[in-house]
Amino acid sequence: ILDVEQLAIEGCEDEILALDEAVRRLEVKDPNAAKIVKLRFYAGLSVDETADAMKISSRTVKREWQYARAWLYTELSKE
Repeated sequence: ILDVEQLAIEGCEDEILALDEAVRRLEVKDPNAAKIVKLRFYAGLSVDETADAMKISSRTVKREWQYARAWLYTELSKE
């Protein structure tokens, strides 16, 4: 998954919209994983900052972040 700022700079509107739609689908499937994506990817929080914000362990954030990235990659590869 590319950096959202890089997508914007490169004028990749279609990719930004596809990513946003994929995150929405993830939110239906796994709300916690989607929240981690939003905090890490969009807000730029670290693992520890995300863990603090969600009141969960850093280990859980790492696990969910890895899962979410793989899930999003698979979803975006379909398109």
